[in-house]
Amino acid sequence: MKLLRDTSLIFNRQMQLLLRNPIWIFVGVFQPVMYLLLFAPLLKPALQVRTNAEAYEIFVPGLLVLLAIFGGLFQGFGLIAELRAGVIERSRVTPVSRVALLLGRSLRDVVSLIAQAIIITLLALVFDLRVFVPNLLLAYLMLALISLMTSAVSYGVALVVKSEDALAPLMNTVAQPVLLLSGILLPLTYAPGWLQGIADWNPFSWAVNGTRALFRGDLGAPDVWQGLLIMAVLAVVAVAWAAREFARSVR
Repeated sequence: MKLLRDTSLIFNRQMQLLLRNPIWIFVGVFQPVMYLLLFAPLLKPALQVRTNAEAYEIFVPGLLVLLAIFGGLFQGFGLIAELRAGVIERSRVTPVSRVALLLGRSLRDVVSLIAQAIIITLLALVFDLRVFVPNLLLAYLMLALISLMTSAVSYGVALVVKSEDALAPLMNTVAQPVLLLSGILLPLTYAPGWLQGIADWNPFSWAVNGTRALFRGDLGAPDVWQGLLIMAVLAVVAVAWAAREFARSVR
């Protein structure tokens, strides 16, 4: 009960800070929207699909997963600023749960991501994208698990390195192969066999495949439930590790 109360307290505080400056939501949406407007029109001839709707069923899910991954991985910069300002240091004298210090922030990041995902989805509907609401809600659950996992990892790493100069290249080093091996922009079915074999070890490729299955209406596809399970397990592991780092930093 105390954990829920403390998490709610931290979450509400973080949401207040976010809502005071909501421009960050639209800054996060800007790059995906540019991909949607300027890159997606090239997909119909490139993928040799019959309609724009089919092209967007492939591209939009990958774009949303991209937003969840990158949006989460770079949340640690804000925590480093809090470390430098002494916010985390002052938390030592409070009775707030150390796990709640992480969960409140990560849940804020999840809410921000879902808001951005809704904006992108609504815009994609203008371009003939069609998706069933239950499938869309499951896709948002997948995105929420990805965001929870990546933001927890970012916060944990930020507590370890305590420097933007170290965090930035580290996150970029992780993000680049994840992007290339997850089939975010183009499905890996177009890749050679050896590349597909490597991508099978990338958990985010399962998430992308599952999200695409949901957008094309294939709710019973194995990719959906495998992706949800993998992301849920990774989210639990990431939260447990990052919470331990918070406990070590705030004693």
